[in-house]
Parts: sequence; C-alpha cells; structure tokens
Amino acid sequence: IETALAAMAFVKLLKNSAYFKRFQVQKRRRREGKTDYYARRKMVRQDKNKFNNRKYRFVVRFTNKRCITQCVYATLRGDVVVAAAASNELTHFGIPCGHKNYAAAYATGLLLARRVLKKFGLDEKFKGKE
Repeated sequence: IETALAAMAFVKLLKNSAYFKRFQVQKRRRREGKTDYYARRKMVRQDKNKFNNRKYRFVVRFTNKRCITQCVYATLRGDVVVAAAASNELTHFGIPCGHKNYAAAYATGLLLARRVLKKFGLDEKFKGKE
C-alpha cells in the first residue's frame, strides 16, 4: 500500500472556490442551445451608412405537424415580428392536408409575403399571379 501511495503524483485542484467566484454563467438561450450569438451578431449587424434602418429576415420553423414562417427585424429591446403565417392556415385556401412538405413551405412563404406587402401598403404595386 505504501508503494502505491508513493507512486501517485500530486494532483492540483483546479476548480476551487476562487474559480467558482469568478465563473460567469452563459446567457439562458446559449445554455439551452437555442441561440448561436456569434452567428446572430453577424446576421443582424447593419452597415454604418444604413443607421437606424430595419434589416428584415424571414424565419422558417418546422414543427411536427406544420411549418411556421415569420418576417422579423432586430432591435435593441428584442426581435419584432412584422407578420407571421403558418401552414395550417392553408386549409382556408384549399390545401386540406400535407402541411409539412416542401410545397406547403413554399405556399406558406407566399402567404407571408402577401401579408407583409399588405402591411406595408405595397400589395397593389406587386400583383400576384391571377
């Protein structure tokens, strides 16, 4: 037993009380693995000559049953959703099922685009296919 203890090297304690006093907890969405803040900062960053303009982006999320799309812009207080559309609303337009496939995602994007144009008053200027 004495030879085994003599052969063991000295192990330095790395995570002591000083380590935990200075430890900074990550942001909640980073801890949950929902937000990559490096990628978000690059995506939201605005050119200096376009100060105070809005940089709109389309966000698409797939759930187990449907596709959700949003038109969003970033502010210091948080992201603001301009308009949203979900593929389960396509039943009102004659598509009763298949709300999670590629075609439903395309149709939901078109629905959202028409809503955004209507909100900005450009729906008369940009006519859809009739």
